[in-house]
Order: sequence, then C-alpha cells, then structure tokens
Amino acid sequence: MNRFFLFGKTDQGLCRKKNEDTILVNEDKEFCLVADGIGGTAAGDIASRIFAETAQEIFSIIQNSEDGESDRVQKTFQIANDRILEYAESTAGCEGMGCTAELLAFHDNCFILGHMGDSRTYRLRKGTLKQLTTDHSLVQEQLTQGLITQEEAVRHSFKNVILRAVGIKKNPALDILKGTIFPGDLFLLCSDGLTDMVADDLIKKHLEKSSSDIRTKTENLINEANAGGGKDNISVVLAQITGL
Repeated sequence: MNRFFLFGKTDQGLCRKKNEDTILVNEDKEFCLVADGIGGTAAGDIASRIFAETAQEIFSIIQNSEDGESDRVQKTFQIANDRILEYAESTAGCEGMGCTAELLAFHDNCFILGHMGDSRTYRLRKGTLKQLTTDHSLVQEQLTQGLITQEEAVRHSFKNVILRAVGIKKNPALDILKGTIFPGDLFLLCSDGLTDMVADDLIKKHLEKSSSDIRTKTENLINEANAGGGKDNISVVLAQITGL
C-alpha cells in the first residue's frame, strides 16, 4: 500500500499565449515539483522544463536517505540554476529567462521542501491550512516591513516583481524547509496563477472536501482559478499522506 498519493495538473489559463509552467510527480522517487517560467518571450517555458528535467536526473542519481534527500533538493536548484544561466548565455533572445520553483521530497516520516520565488507550498493538517513558504517578491517584502497592508498587496501594481528565482543569477539563496509528516496531511504546491485568482479560504474549502479525491481537488482548483479570470498559467500538485 502506498503511504502517499501524488497528482498534478497544469493549465494554460485563459489569457496567456502559452503555458510556461512545468509540473512533475514521481511516486517511486517520492518527490513532486511545480516550476513557473518567467521571462515571457525569453523562454520561461524552457527554464521551467530544465528545472524539472534536472530534478528527475538528480533524484535518479543520489541515494535515497535523510541526508541524501536534502542534498538532492539543494543540488537540483544549484545545477538547474547553472544550466538555465548557460542556456540563456548561449542562446539568442533568452536573456532574463528563469523560473520560480517548489520541490517537495519525502523520506520516512519527514518532508524536505525547496522554495524559490512566488510559487507556494501549503499544508492542510487537521482542518488548518498553513502556507509553508514565504514569497520572494517585492510586495511580500513591503508587507513584512509593514509598508503596505494585505488589502493593498492584492492590488499592488508591482505584484509580479520577483526578487529571487532559479536561473537569474549565480548562487541565489534557497529556502529549505523540513518537518514531520502525519497521516492525513495534504500538501499543495502551486504557481501564482492559482493564488492570484483564488483566495486561501476558498483553496481550503476545496482541499477539505472529503468526497473528492486529489485528482478531483486538483481539477476543481484549476477550474476555480479560470472562473476567477485565468489571467496566468495555473499549476497545482497535491501530495496526500495516507500512512507512514
């Protein structure tokens, strides 16, 4: 019996000309990810794909262990960052390409999460939805400093200014989070195409529906984002912990 189930889906949304997001779920290697390409015409879709391909490669090479899991997460970000920079430098018109990324891995009763950018990871546990990550964005920095209110942040004209991303510069700082998992935990990895369109309380409502499996929950969240305007690509990955 599987101790967890993973499912993910990505959608172009209603306004973008192409989908620059990439998702990957791998139950055998016990990891999943969401990468949101940035740079527009500068090949953001290629950057997010490079990140996913790098993760697949790294998780196939490095041995599965508690130390190895953390090492695999960090190396994925480091190597993907270098590969995206190299691609941008060697390919005309690709300067400025990069991606935000969430990479969640499991080992025994623990999770390891790598985070960079304004994609997010949430955890629903015993009726409480918690945002585990902090956006690496100008608006979040102003919120933290008390310069703007939450209401002002929603309407901020520089809402999409990212302060940290994979592939933009050498050796960017990476947030690594670790914790214990429990049966019943539900992790949500998503791009800002979901969170810009769907409020946290509505996300929680969909995740809590006991009558829905994770495939249905995923599709319902994407439908909700499109119903709200679908202004960006939408990616949702769910990890349901069923046992240890």
